[in-house]
Amino acid sequence: MATKILSVVFILGLLASITQESFAQLTISGQFRPRTELRNGQGAPQVNDTVPALFTSQRTRINVAYSAYRFKVYTSIQDVRVWGQDASSINRNTSDANAGLMLHEAWGEISLIDTGKVIKNLTLKIGRQELVYDDVRLLGNLDWLQQARRHDAALVKFDHKGWTAHLGAAYNQNAERKSNTIYNGTPSGYAASTNGMTSMYKSMQFLYVAKKLSAGTASLLLFKDDFSKYHFAATDIQKKTPIYEKGVWSRFTAGGNFFGTAFKKVGIAASAFYQGGKYRDGSSLNEYLLSLSVSYAVNKKFSIGPGVDITSGNNGTDPDKKYQRFDPLYGTPHKFWGFMDYFYVADGFGSNGLIDYYLKSKYKASDRFTLSLDAHQFELPNSVMDESGVVLSKTLGTELDLTLAYALTKAINMEGGYSSLFSTATLASSQVKNIANADRYSTWAYVMITIKPEFTFK
Repeated sequence: MATKILSVVFILGLLASITQESFAQLTISGQFRPRTELRNGQGAPQVNDTVPALFTSQRTRINVAYSAYRFKVYTSIQDVRVWGQDASSINRNTSDANAGLMLHEAWGEISLIDTGKVIKNLTLKIGRQELVYDDVRLLGNLDWLQQARRHDAALVKFDHKGWTAHLGAAYNQNAERKSNTIYNGTPSGYAASTNGMTSMYKSMQFLYVAKKLSAGTASLLLFKDDFSKYHFAATDIQKKTPIYEKGVWSRFTAGGNFFGTAFKKVGIAASAFYQGGKYRDGSSLNEYLLSLSVSYAVNKKFSIGPGVDITSGNNGTDPDKKYQRFDPLYGTPHKFWGFMDYFYVADGFGSNGLIDYYLKSKYKASDRFTLSLDAHQFELPNSVMDESGVVLSKTLGTELDLTLAYALTKAINMEGGYSSLFSTATLASSQVKNIANADRYSTWAYVMITIKPEFTFK
């Protein structure tokens, strides 16, 4: 009874605060997203005669946002499950694998000034939040994965007359402590970064600056992530259990993007980034990413265009040239390097870099129905050798991705896709995917429904 009374008091108090301030707004939204997948070589080639996997995963989210004079607060609670993962009569989590309910976002944002007087926007956003920038190649919410990605960070945001500048920082710790700042960055569950990295950063800092131009938008990103130093015990011959110690190794990533149009019908996207400093094991880095793509609007419904992405990698025939593999940080690789997720995801693919030649096309039949067809040709920038010392072909394979999306209403979207990959012996070799007796033909298909209700009270 007391709980009910407190609930009513809270609701009445909240409604009172809303009515007292005419500019206050409460928004309650959600997301229901079940996705059924048929995996026959998704992420890595299947071993011959392996039975494909078929399952349905589901993301369920409840979001609450409240904004008033000079502040906003937002909370997103999500649950991610695979159908059948839990017993039908389960009453508690029996293992970490069943702990799918979590706090995805919880942040507050305050305006540091009265907006519009001198500077349009200067705010401080602090708490658990998504970091989504540009095309999400290096910093993104990884929304394709049901669990997605978020950061516990503080962010100062500045916007004025076409300029945007964000300054962010994070500092991680395993628990409340009375002494000691050593951080065990080994994550549980999905890998920490886009290339299967098995360690979370101890701290990170970044500066993002963007300017709207007449022909598009140019941006600059300076990002530093710091990883706890570690060593292995003398008895740990296999080097499986790192012992973390005081101090960090710092990795630096710097570069920029341009997204714009030319001749009204040609879209252009260009990116260039360099990575240096120290890898999480203390090794020196010398890495880069280059990307260029164009898209031509044939008419209002159909567009098509080629592109190429190049990420540096180690030289597989020269063991002395190590740690030249570019890591795309904390982005959304599913959007770029094929929908079958062979590259820069949790599975990893060695340390030899990637060249991706692609042709992407999109046909918008109506405001509701869209069809996309992409083709990728994957190669290595450097040669690799097999166990016997024979130099292998640089070609990894060809992937085709077909996607259909239909918006039943503004709140309901249906999507499906089919992908196939024709791989080479190099892709399955020990220097890349390391799959013995691999099937050269891989497929993947999915069907997904997304329902996003939203209610706003003013």
